[in-house]
Amino acid sequence: MADESPVTVIARFTPTPETSGRLQALLEGMVAPTRAEAGCHSYNLFTTQEDGAEFVLLECYEDSSALEAHRASTHYKNYRAQLPDLLAAPINVTVLAPVDVLD
Repeated sequence: MADESPVTVIARFTPTPETSGRLQALLEGMVAPTRAEAGCHSYNLFTTQEDGAEFVLLECYEDSSALEAHRASTHYKNYRAQLPDLLAAPINVTVLAPVDVLD
């Protein structure tokens, strides 16, 4: 049985200096199709402000089933296939479960 609690994901991406623009475009291309997914509550892309900027996705899903549906989607699989050539380090992904959350 799937967990019915909301799921929040923080994903951090470190591009190589040469691929920052391509990585940003790839991540921006994920926003609209992911936000259109039935179980997606929010999907927001950020960048850090220091030199050697990272990109950060803050994602919130209805439950673990919605997250798994996202990871099974065609747009997710296509974007994941393109990532290895754009990153200076592996993606840092943290999946969070709520403890005390204000909606």
